[in-house]
Parts: sequence; structure tokens; C-alpha cells
Amino acid sequence: MSQCGLALTAEPLANLNPGQPGLLLLIADERPSEDASRQLGQHLRRLGQDGDWVLGACGTGAQVLAQHGLLDGYRAAIDWQLQAEAAERYPGTVFSPGLYELDRNRISAGAGAAVTDLLLHWLGKRHGSMFAAEVAVALGVERLRGGDERQPVPASTQPAVGSVRLKDALELMAANLAEPLPAEDIAQLVGVSRRQLERLFRQHLDTFPSRYYLELRLKHARRQLKQTTLSIQQVGLACGFTSGSHFSTTYRNYFGCTPREERARNTMPLVESYNAGEDLE
Repeated sequence: MSQCGLALTAEPLANLNPGQPGLLLLIADERPSEDASRQLGQHLRRLGQDGDWVLGACGTGAQVLAQHGLLDGYRAAIDWQLQAEAAERYPGTVFSPGLYELDRNRISAGAGAAVTDLLLHWLGKRHGSMFAAEVAVALGVERLRGGDERQPVPASTQPAVGSVRLKDALELMAANLAEPLPAEDIAQLVGVSRRQLERLFRQHLDTFPSRYYLELRLKHARRQLKQTTLSIQQVGLACGFTSGSHFSTTYRNYFGCTPREERARNTMPLVESYNAGEDLE
């Protein structure tokens, strides 16, 4: 079932023959429930044991493959919003910032149009560049992008140009969401005073460091609520909120709904991983 409510049917994985070469492309925007993931992992490992099968992943699908050890020792592309988390959670996989990756019998792409680039490149390797070019023309694709091209990142999430110290400060914040650093520590680490740091934020981002840091943590929490099955309590802790009530209140004040309400309207009807006792509303 897709997020827009469209049901797509396919051949059951149990019917696929490991001895018959094929491509299995795992397309995901959210992690499956634990029960679904366990069953999926059994089928994926059965197919992955045979070198004739190519296993692919798009969006958050690479995390599912990595979860079951099917990307250990491979390079993989994943949605840029999840790259840091995936790299920390699955150190056996090299997650790249590129549009897509083709590494032996594993292929992967971030999301959106990168999936088209990935499949056209894969077709070209199997059937020749002329064939891939003809398919591209039929799809209205003007240019085949290389996998080493970086995924486009919204300007609002990119470090400001023209200030190395501000760039360093933003990177420190992004790398320390679970345990937010005090403004004084950030200023000291980048080599400026707290007042100078505040001036850089006002000049380039029209905000204060504390406000930017809070928004960064809240936006990360929102992605976690939408794209993972982590409990609400786990999401809050991963984003630096040690108090459940503080997390819920701050989230509601910024987004207009509580974390519980956010998850309820964005999560597919899968088995939730959080318990009633972890409700932070």
C-alpha cells in the first residue's frame, strides 16, 4: 500500500526462485513493522545468497537491506535525510551522498528521479548504452546523471556560504542532535565568542543559534516520526528531549500537532512499535 492509498500487487516473494536470475527492487518510504520485516528478511536473504539475483533499494529501502546484513561490505545510496542515521546504525555499509550506487549485485538510489537514473544506468550495463539511451528518450529524460553526483539538498538545510565558522557551527549542531551542545561550547569550538556566533546567525540566517538548533532538532524528529517505527519516546530522546511532556509541548507549539497526532496521520496502518505507556501527549 502506497502512502497515497494506492494498492500495488506483485508476485509473492515466496514464489521467486533463487536459481532463476532476477532483480528485486525494494521501494520504501517507511520501515516495515517488526513482523513484516522479519518475514521480508527471510525472503531477501534466501534470494541474496545466490549471486544471480540483484537486490536493489530506493528511498529508505537500503536500511531494510542493511538491517538484514545484505549490504555488509557494499556501498549504498539512501535518502540524504537518513544518511547520517543509517551510517551510524549500520557501520558495515558505506552509505554515500550520491544519487545512486551500483556495487556488484546490489543497487540503490536515494529517492525520486534518482531511481530513474539508477535503473537506466543498470539497463545500460546489462544491455548497452544505446539501449539505455533509447529508453531515456522514451521517458523524456534529457540527461543521464552519474551516480557520483550528489543528491540535491534544500537550500534551507545547507550551511550558509561565505562563513566558514558558521558552516562549522551548523555541522556541529547537525552532528549533536541527541545531546545538544550549549551555545558557549559551539562558539568556543568554532573559534568565536558567543556574541560573534549570534551575529553570524542573524546576518546569514536571520535567526538565533538557539532557535535554529531547536528547529533542526524538531525537523529531525518529524522525519523520524514519519519514516521510522521508533517509539515516540525514542524519537524524543534521539532529538535531545529528555522530558516527554517538553517534547510534546515544544513539537505542538512549532508544528501545530503533538508527536502522537503527527504519527497517527502519517503512518501506514502497520503494527506500531511504541506502546501505550510511551504515549507522550
